[in-house]
Amino acid sequence: MGIEAPVVPIATDGTSLDPPDDPQVLGWWSGGAQTGAEQGTALVTGHTVNAGGGAMDDLELVRVGAEIRVTTAQGTIRYRAESVQVLDKDTLARQAQQLFSQEVAGRLVLVTCEDWDGHGYRSNVVVTAVPA
Repeated sequence: MGIEAPVVPIATDGTSLDPPDDPQVLGWWSGGAQTGAEQGTALVTGHTVNAGGGAMDDLELVRVGAEIRVTTAQGTIRYRAESVQVLDKDTLARQAQQLFSQEVAGRLVLVTCEDWDGHGYRSNVVVTAVPA
């Protein structure tokens, strides 16, 4: 799986973090760590589109142990997928503080929607990765 997409900073609206409107653009949570940081969660989110065309359409295909590379202007940062979870919206909300914590060793968390039911997405794919 390869995702090549521009990344823009995004912020919460107080209770939620929405990806950029453009499904081909990823959002990095500006309230969190940057990729490669020694401490904190670098959170990146993007859209899945049920008919295809979302930058994170295939995120659920990531497997534990897979290498994830993030390329920045400073170089490439390598991570290893430590967990891949599908969480319903309520569970994600309950675990948000833990998932997006800045009080942890540096890590990358990728989030997108999952389980299209014809009207909306019922859950989220959450990939947590640690430096490789």
